[in-house]
Amino acid sequence: MEENIQSKENKMGVMPVNRLLITMSLPMVISMLVQALYNIVDSVFVAQINEAALTAVSMAFPIQNLMIAVAAGTGTGVNALLSKSLGEKNKRMVDDTANMGVFLAICSYAVFAIIGIFLSRIYFAAQISDAQIIEYGDEYMSVICLFSFGLFGQIITERLLQATGRTIFTMFTQGIGAIINIILDPILIFGLLGLPAMGVTGAAAATVIGQIIAAILGFVCNAVYNHDITLSIKGIFTIDTTVISKVYRVGIPSIIMQSITSVMTFSLNKILAEFSSTAVAVFGVYYKLNSFIFMPVFGMNNGLVPILSYNYGARKPDRIKKTIKLGMKYAVAIMIFGLLLFELFPSGLLGIFDASQEMLSIGCVALRIIASSFVFAGVAIICSTVFQAIGNPLHSLIMSVCRQLLVIVPVAWLLSLSGRLELVWLAFPIAEFVSVAMSIFFMKKTIRHLDGMA
Repeated sequence: MEENIQSKENKMGVMPVNRLLITMSLPMVISMLVQALYNIVDSVFVAQINEAALTAVSMAFPIQNLMIAVAAGTGTGVNALLSKSLGEKNKRMVDDTANMGVFLAICSYAVFAIIGIFLSRIYFAAQISDAQIIEYGDEYMSVICLFSFGLFGQIITERLLQATGRTIFTMFTQGIGAIINIILDPILIFGLLGLPAMGVTGAAAATVIGQIIAAILGFVCNAVYNHDITLSIKGIFTIDTTVISKVYRVGIPSIIMQSITSVMTFSLNKILAEFSSTAVAVFGVYYKLNSFIFMPVFGMNNGLVPILSYNYGARKPDRIKKTIKLGMKYAVAIMIFGLLLFELFPSGLLGIFDASQEMLSIGCVALRIIASSFVFAGVAIICSTVFQAIGNPLHSLIMSVCRQLLVIVPVAWLLSLSGRLELVWLAFPIAEFVSVAMSIFFMKKTIRHLDGMA
């Protein structure tokens, strides 16, 4: 007989939806804001070395994003399957999913450690010919990849806590990791407190130390406070291909969607490098700044996934639809704030990064044009999260491929042929408009499916 969870129903099935969404999401929103602050502070310190260092770190973004894509995509699959199993009260599947999540994190780390050792210099040389930027980039990326076990451990332990409704602990682990990173950045980059100045290597070291400490705290929180799952060495290394396939049924589309961002960024870096290395730096700074707007939405998504998956497993369509509506309202509100910030204060935002006159000239135009797409992006992000959470990840994948590969890159390339850099940025609002149109089409089908569950 299948082993079941013998306990009262999880709060995700009974708590009022608005209160539940705030309870589940607010800790993640706060921790994501701290993470976004770290992203900005990290680049602020690197920019003080010189613009070449800032450009190198910006060009490392596709690989860093790829690591996060693999970790977060796997985590999304684990989160959805674990929450669904909780809703179905299937204890055995809950534990098997948690243990396989840790196993997959270990495997992912091994792959990126090899990439960091053998391919980092080749990666930068493929984007730009500037020897100083290549050297800075190699120093930075080698450390980031070789010690990425902290990143993979941090993300999987956070997803286990989120899936069981213990999001307050993820705020704690992420917050501590980011704060340590922020503190160590100036110390290791500039050689404070008697330590040698390490430059961009110091920035990378600060990042991985923060991630490793966050991962350790995540494992401790799961072991001590997460009583819905049981992790064990034997369980982690007892490979269950059935669970792995179920995790990646949701996880692979998510990984591909986020990985496409790496392909898109790599391609745009090459397009922008034809204009100047400063244009590449502006693009990197934009991504740092937009994280402060987008991270809260992604934090809310991390609260949405377990709520939606749990209630889908428990067959409660009304709660699912209420959660979707609230998520949309909050996401649009956040994006309107971001739109106003970027439109009204672009020079002030760029000034944080020691922007040269050329960077200000390019960046103010870029920020204003790209920000016009924020509201569309907010709607599309929530729709994509809904599709993943209730088992329709193919819809999310189609949206992401169309937006980032079939629209942004080709349109940016075509507009670059005009020789006018400002036109290249128009690819972003064009792509977001296409994405939101597709998301509305798929969402209508999803709502009809939910109506059929009633």
